[in-house]
Amino acid sequence: MGKTSTKNLTLFAITWPIFIEILLHMLMGNADTLMLSQYSDNAVAAVGVSNQILSVVIVMFGFVAQGAAVLIAQNIGANKPKTAGKIAINSLSLNLLFSILLSLVLFLWAKPILTMMDLPNELMDEGLAYMQIVGGLIFVQALIMTTGAILRSYGHTKDTMVVTIGMNILNVVGNYFAIFGPFGFPVLGVEGVAYSTAISRFIGFIALVILLIKRTDGELDFKNFFRYEKMHVKSLLKIGVPSAGEQLSYNASQMVITYFVAQLGTIAITTKVYTQNIMMFIFLFSVAIGQGTQILIGHMIGAGKIEDAYERALKSLRISIFISLATAGIVYLVAGSFLGIFTDNASIIEAGTTLLLLTIILEPGRAFNLVMISSLRAAGDVKFPVYIGIVVMWGISVTFAWFFGIFLGLGLIGIWIGFIADEWLRGVLMLRRWKQRNWVHMSFVDKTEATE
Repeated sequence: MGKTSTKNLTLFAITWPIFIEILLHMLMGNADTLMLSQYSDNAVAAVGVSNQILSVVIVMFGFVAQGAAVLIAQNIGANKPKTAGKIAINSLSLNLLFSILLSLVLFLWAKPILTMMDLPNELMDEGLAYMQIVGGLIFVQALIMTTGAILRSYGHTKDTMVVTIGMNILNVVGNYFAIFGPFGFPVLGVEGVAYSTAISRFIGFIALVILLIKRTDGELDFKNFFRYEKMHVKSLLKIGVPSAGEQLSYNASQMVITYFVAQLGTIAITTKVYTQNIMMFIFLFSVAIGQGTQILIGHMIGAGKIEDAYERALKSLRISIFISLATAGIVYLVAGSFLGIFTDNASIIEAGTTLLLLTIILEPGRAFNLVMISSLRAAGDVKFPVYIGIVVMWGISVTFAWFFGIFLGLGLIGIWIGFIADEWLRGVLMLRRWKQRNWVHMSFVDKTEATE
């Protein structure tokens, strides 16, 4: 595994499996939403609000996976496979301990958290069941993220893609049994969907571990699972905490905005859930390109190829903007058909179509963020996106969402105005930072050490 390198891989070769994997992860969430929509719109709203909370938690333990991805990629680029292997083991161990703690918090305090989100009383029972089951076992997702990040950093993007395909198949089959009750199987509704999600994730994690052991071919020393090297842990935290901080700030701001939307009623919550599920299929191109670019730039930085890294980020950005703009336009043209898959409520379809029109403006701005933040992180410049993110997300996105959506009474359109302003302002600032080249001397690889 240590001999694996991405130096001969193109962006397309490293990105397309990531694209398929992310698509399938999104389908996994959409499968819950789509299949529950055949059960009840209230169930969709309950699961939507619960997932908003769970997404914040996933980011909280995602900081280790983020740090591992950058450090492993840079050390592979510098031809230091043993160091990369030690970092991989430390990251798995750290995330296991941290994520178990968060799982306990979600299980024990699920109701107070949902109450704090102002979840309507008619949605509480279903939201609570989903939160306790999926949230209580969320540590499995932490291990999936970390193991997947390790495999991708070594260039094995197809492995994680194949496992994700398997998880989706299991999840859909489980949902079918839980919601429609074939062959006399009891109809379990939201609770059954939660169990299906948790079980499919657990089986997926086992598969990833088997692949990781196979790919390492004895190079990773699992005997040292709880034996931490101070230097590696410090580097993991130095990259991971700020990286997760940027994402955590984003998701926390989304929770506040969801609180605003909850004040608009169940119809508004459901419209937001359906519309954002469709939007995921637009920006997943930028997510995949951003992750693929991060791997390649990490290798280039480790190898000292600064100019190649600089040009790689800008080229990836141009590709991402073009694809996101074209995809958003196409999705808007068939917005009614897409929304009709989820619901036949005319009010939801009309409002969702308007939001998808605004998404044509929003998505190119999001492309700036997804590609440029990934590039800065890969180069070691992890603090700047956090500082800018906190200021703009809360100063612009949340403030504008409240002002236009609640105060001026524009509803969901006002919420989307906040999203647009946030993405574009942050995106332009990230591009400016990249062009200033402050990241050139921020590599985490010790150039004075010999290669392994």
